[in-house]
Amino acid sequence: MTSIMLDLETLGTRPGSVILAIGAARVGGPQTSRTFYARIDPASCERAGLTMDLATVMWWLGRPAAARREILKCGEPLAEVLGRFAEWLGDDDVEVWANAPSFDCALLGAAYERLGMKLPWKFWNERCFRTAAHLLRSRAAPKERVGIKHHALDDALTQAKRLAVMTKPRRRQ
Repeated sequence: MTSIMLDLETLGTRPGSVILAIGAARVGGPQTSRTFYARIDPASCERAGLTMDLATVMWWLGRPAAARREILKCGEPLAEVLGRFAEWLGDDDVEVWANAPSFDCALLGAAYERLGMKLPWKFWNERCFRTAAHLLRSRAAPKERVGIKHHALDDALTQAKRLAVMTKPRRRQ
């Protein structure tokens, strides 16, 4: 089974919020280099009935300039990005890791539902990176960042690399 790490940048914290960017990376080995990244046009999200939360918009104003610049770049229509993401996943037999699924998977799932599109993974294959990191803290992975904090792909890559290290089988001595 393939595992991917998912990260979203949004303008809200509840399912039904505007999604600005989707970043995903395959977990483990050389597949970690297989990534997905797309910026989404916020107006296309609003046309689909997704909403913005003022508190989250204000939160973004306090983020580093590089992160703000990235989310302000032109994006593609929501339906096109969701279609491409489903195609990138391949089949629905994939583990979707997120930090945490109650945010990333729930918001992305709500967008698929809003557009009448099939969720491209099985809900029972959602996994929580935060929980894994807590349970495997004795196998602490380096907390090295990839790129910019609050950049969907950079966050997904950072978490995917940490998960791969944490879950790597130990050699017997």
